[in-house]
Amino acid sequence: MRKKIGIIFVSLFALVLVSFTPPADRFFELAKNLEIFSSLFREVNSLYVDDINPNVMARHGIDAMLNSLDPYTNYIPEDEVEDYRTLNTGQYGGIGASTITIGNRTVVNMIFENYPAYKNGLKIGDEIVKLNGIELSKIPLEESGRLMKGQIGSTVKVSVKRYGHEELIELEFKREKIKINSVPYFGMIPSHDIGLVQLTEFTTECSKELKKGIQSLKEQGARKIILDIRGNPGGHLNEAVDICNFFIPKGKLVVATKGKSEQREYETQNNPLDENIPIVILINRGSASASEIVAGTLQDYDRAVIVGERSYGKGLVQMGKPFIYNSYVKITTAKYYTPSGRCIQVLDYTHRRMDGSVATVPDSVKKQFKTISGRPVFDGGGIEPDIALTSDDQPSIAVTLNRQGFIFDYATVYASKHTSIAPAKNFSMSANDYQDFVNWMADKKLDYKTSVEKELKELEELATREQHLPMIKQPLAQVNQKLAEIHRADFITFKDQIKSLLEHEIVSRYYFEKGAAEFTLSNDEEVKKAVDVLNDPVNYKKILRLQ
Repeated sequence: MRKKIGIIFVSLFALVLVSFTPPADRFFELAKNLEIFSSLFREVNSLYVDDINPNVMARHGIDAMLNSLDPYTNYIPEDEVEDYRTLNTGQYGGIGASTITIGNRTVVNMIFENYPAYKNGLKIGDEIVKLNGIELSKIPLEESGRLMKGQIGSTVKVSVKRYGHEELIELEFKREKIKINSVPYFGMIPSHDIGLVQLTEFTTECSKELKKGIQSLKEQGARKIILDIRGNPGGHLNEAVDICNFFIPKGKLVVATKGKSEQREYETQNNPLDENIPIVILINRGSASASEIVAGTLQDYDRAVIVGERSYGKGLVQMGKPFIYNSYVKITTAKYYTPSGRCIQVLDYTHRRMDGSVATVPDSVKKQFKTISGRPVFDGGGIEPDIALTSDDQPSIAVTLNRQGFIFDYATVYASKHTSIAPAKNFSMSANDYQDFVNWMADKKLDYKTSVEKELKELEELATREQHLPMIKQPLAQVNQKLAEIHRADFITFKDQIKSLLEHEIVSRYYFEKGAAEFTLSNDEEVKKAVDVLNDPVNYKKILRLQ
């Protein structure tokens, strides 16, 4: 087995090394590098001072090699293939619930309606203690996730700890084929002839789901559409082509892919769903790949106004294929180009954010292109919106309350005391409800620091190193005391942000995925901006240079 893994590692590494070698010399270079790395792998395995795990060593080597190319060329071992298929198809055998980890707890954070978890009484907020008698605290996190999934028709026994119950609750579910809904919400904007549809992933047949949503909205009176693809990481290229085809004529270029082995153009194949309906597309830094194809293509044809943040900047095409020993490889084979000729792939990696998205694109790497009406658009990294909006960062206290699970846990407490709430889009916590949360937090340990506190700590450390601390110790103590007072006041200062997070989490307890989306969108400033754009037809046409 060690030799086989070594060969996998060496083969992939050698292929990369020889990719820039003249064809006549590649066979020799391939053989030479295979021999070097297989020999090295054996020597290290035999002589290294400590025992090594060949599987782990090979995986690290493979990952390091592929990461030197781009973030999207990946090796997926056999035990991760099922998770990969779930991401790409949106289908798996399971009970219809998702979980998150808070501290050392695995808790249910969403129940999907009309699946076994929903029908058989599992609740959001339940802590899963055992699966088929196996305590989750004793197994790795990724293994517990796989225990939830399994062959369709098989059963899984779940032991849960529920708020307000002293004893564990035993539940049993028969796994079904679970289809993740890539269109969790569509609905009319109240008092407007505008429909909004949310697309969260480009999974198999998501275009059919989106089409149904748009058709339903038009039947309800929608004469304008907001397409929300914020946070959509992409997926199947063909689905992006089909979605563009909803709004542009048959025979139009949607995207071209150019790579070493082939160049290909993807054109619309059908008559459009609606060639004239006004559209606003919402994007942000999490909109990537296929999302950028849709936004970029409709922008190039002056078919939609793009509102939000600059998109992620992923213009690379991957080919996935089964690999040896039931594994899988995903290899970047081409870059994609929108109809105007733009490549969306970021060119300057030094200006990425921590999440990998494009922060800024220097003018020196930009190249100008033109839309159908002659508007200038640029490559160099992501889709630049026609109307740029900056997402407000959450204050430290709100981020920490969310990350440490206090928002989630209080929603569970709240749901245990209230049998029902107002409809999702109308729900609002009362002043007494919010004060109840503040009182509930009184004995909780909330560990967070503001940016001011972090910088003050650095100042104190610097003063200590340079022996100046005695001179500034008293002023620092006074500042720290004042910051402690500010901490206590943060529940009031940032009440609106904290309250919004609580309301969103509470709504999900009663109305699940659709209700949570409806609540968020009904309080969304970017949606309000999109409504303003669509309700001003003169400005809409001016932006797109249609007049």
